[in-house]
Amino acid sequence: MHLFINRYLIYFFLALSSLGYGQAMIKGKIIESENGTALPDVIIINNDNQTKTFSLFDGTFQVLTEGTYLFKKDGYMSKPFKLKKNTFYVIQLNQNPSLLNEIIVQSNIIPKVLKTSTASLNLITTKDIQRSNNINFSHVLNRVPGIFMQSGALNTNRITIRGIGSRTDFGTSKIRAYFKDIPLTNGSGETTIEDFELASISSFEIVKGAVSSSYGAGLGGVIQLKPKNTLFNQTNINTEFSFGSFGLSKQVINLNFGSTKNSVNAIYSNTDSNGYRDNNNYTRQTFTFNTNHFLNAKNKLSFLTSYVDLKAYIPSSLNEDDFMNNPKKAAFTWGQAQGYEDSERAILGLSWQHDFNTKLIQHTSLFTSYRKAYEPRPFNILDESTWGIGLRTRLLGNTKWLNKKLKWTIGIELFKDLYKYKTIENLYKDFPIGTGSVKGNILTNFKEDRSYYNIFTESYLEVSKNTTLSLGLNLNKTAYKLDDKFPVSQVNPDQSGSYKYRNIVSPKLGVNHLAFKDISIFSSISHGFSPLSANETLLPNGQINNQLKPETGWNFEIGSRGMALKNKLRFQLSIYRLAIKNLLVSRRTDFDEFIGINAGKTRHNGLELDLNYNWLQTKTLKMTSFISYSLNNYKFKVFIDDNNDFSGNDLTGVPSNVLNAGLDINFNLGLYGHITHQHVGSMPITDSNSLYSNSYNLTHLKMGYLLSINKSLKVNVFMGINNIFDTHYASQILINATGFNGSAPRYYYPGNPTNYFTGCILNYIF
Repeated sequence: MHLFINRYLIYFFLALSSLGYGQAMIKGKIIESENGTALPDVIIINNDNQTKTFSLFDGTFQVLTEGTYLFKKDGYMSKPFKLKKNTFYVIQLNQNPSLLNEIIVQSNIIPKVLKTSTASLNLITTKDIQRSNNINFSHVLNRVPGIFMQSGALNTNRITIRGIGSRTDFGTSKIRAYFKDIPLTNGSGETTIEDFELASISSFEIVKGAVSSSYGAGLGGVIQLKPKNTLFNQTNINTEFSFGSFGLSKQVINLNFGSTKNSVNAIYSNTDSNGYRDNNNYTRQTFTFNTNHFLNAKNKLSFLTSYVDLKAYIPSSLNEDDFMNNPKKAAFTWGQAQGYEDSERAILGLSWQHDFNTKLIQHTSLFTSYRKAYEPRPFNILDESTWGIGLRTRLLGNTKWLNKKLKWTIGIELFKDLYKYKTIENLYKDFPIGTGSVKGNILTNFKEDRSYYNIFTESYLEVSKNTTLSLGLNLNKTAYKLDDKFPVSQVNPDQSGSYKYRNIVSPKLGVNHLAFKDISIFSSISHGFSPLSANETLLPNGQINNQLKPETGWNFEIGSRGMALKNKLRFQLSIYRLAIKNLLVSRRTDFDEFIGINAGKTRHNGLELDLNYNWLQTKTLKMTSFISYSLNNYKFKVFIDDNNDFSGNDLTGVPSNVLNAGLDINFNLGLYGHITHQHVGSMPITDSNSLYSNSYNLTHLKMGYLLSINKSLKVNVFMGINNIFDTHYASQILINATGFNGSAPRYYYPGNPTNYFTGCILNYIF
């Protein structure tokens, strides 16, 4: 109470002083370096007289006199800064990795301290990203319990969260992803994040389960990518050069220019790899451009664009004999056709933030995206393009209700994309071996018009000093219109049609109770859904199946997070059940033909544990470790597919358990090292559970030396080894694969054997 009275007395006297010294007042805003979140309640100490003031809800502050001030907040590194009159400052604070529970997160739109969140929420920081070779997303995401990313190649991946998305044959679906506020999930619910440059991402915020009303109430959850933020009051250049096994080479150039109110960050990368397997070459160039402009204390504009140019050859999956005895080979037909993916992808977003006052803020983002891809496959050639446009706008408030603190948001997301695709004959068999794919006649030609809107609201009510209640609601409306542009005949019936969901209402209720100073208990009940794709709604006769229903489910969860053992141990523990009905099954009818059916219900019961321990921290040495563990008990409660009853079987394509552990060592002299270990349990490959993959263990090592040449130049030299013990394993599984024309089913994508990487990073501050 004493602190509360002092704080508002300071605001009162500052307000009185400003009447006479309005132009002399020094004003500014305090934000987080990682993601630009406004930081309230930062302590601002005048070094000359030790007087204190505090930042407000929107991060703004004001002081009367010039001088050096110390900016302090739990969860962040303290920062001294010299302030002068008649200037508006943007002050950025860096996260303190040892106090992550105290940092501000905004994965559900409303900024809040992590330890008070009612959702199962994990952060992947810049430090976590830098543990790996900065190439493969799976090394980063698999650090989080509950997430499992399979990676058959750099461009062939599947991400599941708590088992959601495991039945998708190719790619990732049924989870949502955003790059800042720009959706990376298309109108059919499919998501691709692995094309982005890891060096352009500062952090990930991951919400697991159907608890994110503000981001579409996806069954699996939400992955939010935070772009590398611009730095104010600093100009620097960062360059990275690395190379490694299988012809790997990579270059990254990062330029930043920052003044007191404007900042610009540009990142270019070029990655090349021959790949471990035949027909496995990979080439990618990316460009990311991010700017932030504080027009004044109340208005901020942000501009974000990302461009990816990718060409990646596809070795595809292997049968068991080839997987065991000749894993380097490509699948025979894919090798003959020299199948590949050639794509260009761009996203563009403009965001405006307006602070009406210190209690009410408005965020609006306009965005557009484009993707064009050409993919020769053995069975046909896919030529496709997608253009999307959308809007997200919301109000964020901080007020009181029944004399209790209330934070709330209300908003809407509108999205529309136009997907054009056609398949073309691949005539590679008619030409000499080595020719590769050759275009023939057009086989199909479609246009999909897809749209949805989400209306959402969330609130956090501080019902007591230690208890927070969260309420959320999402209303979704999704529609598809399919236009068959191919000439109609007896062989090719007209498949044009439309499909509209009924309105889907997804509520959420969550509670967080601070049982002790640094330990909280949280629980939630929430509803979510997964959208259908237009292809899944097509029947064998070419008509739209309007009886098909989207998967829906309820998520029940209880957990705890906090600090213990004198703040040396940081932990999060969750126990959950996800109950899904209208299970959607893709039944394969030909090489490239699938139909969707609602086949039953699944139950996802699981336990997740995340531990971080600070073993030692002295002037010369810091040693920390982490352990994350997922125990998965996922079952088909009811699953009847045609004449087959798989009820009671294990859910296909999900490991029984996953363990990740690591040790980080940092010497004050600049030497550092990271060693990580991953255990992946066996997983069912077929719905009948007649075939399981083998469990496996992987160990990776990275070490380096960080040297400060002078105040302006830093050099970071590093090297690493992946899969130290040369484990033979399947890095991705194709479930329920079918062998055609007497060939054996191709279930397995071989993982890379022992491989190395090395490189150098130069950072120069002007």
